[in-house]
Amino acid sequence: MKFKNIFKNISNMTTENTEIDQEIDEVTLEQNANGEQLIIEELSVEEQLTQDLAKEKDKYLRLFAEFENYKRRTTKERIELFKTANQEVLLAMLPVLDDFDRALVEINKSDDELLTKGVELIHEKLKSTLISKGLEQVEVKAGDVFDADFAEAITQIPAPKMKGKIVDVLEKGYKLGDKIIRFPKVVIGQ
Repeated sequence: MKFKNIFKNISNMTTENTEIDQEIDEVTLEQNANGEQLIIEELSVEEQLTQDLAKEKDKYLRLFAEFENYKRRTTKERIELFKTANQEVLLAMLPVLDDFDRALVEINKSDDELLTKGVELIHEKLKSTLISKGLEQVEVKAGDVFDADFAEAITQIPAPKMKGKIVDVLEKGYKLGDKIIRFPKVVIGQ
């Protein structure tokens, strides 16, 4: 009887070994750099294709999202370019507008009404053309509280009643849309 049990145990062990061998056949053994064996399961063809498909789908979605962001960014840049395309030309015209303002002050001191009207007409035409292109004057005047975000302080003078306020505007400031392209130059009280 003991003899039968030994055969039974041996046959069970053989069956177990066969099952283990089958499992090992389904699994690949690899060695890492330390010489340890790593067990990596072999994937069926279908599982491999499913994983590959998932990877490619992820790549596609990322590329699609990146392209959408690119389109959005270039559209925004194009709109911004159209808004500020005239900026260089308008900046070049500002000294001419300043000269007209100074000329009007001096011409108004003279008695020649025709000259005054002629210069005023040209000044208004230039000003309206620049305004039609999006140019706006930054509104600051003497007595306003000085704000460094909207004006540039050229100098400070002792003025106890005007401390921290604008005493004089030396040069007008202008903005194109919401962007200030030239800050007004002011004198502030100290």
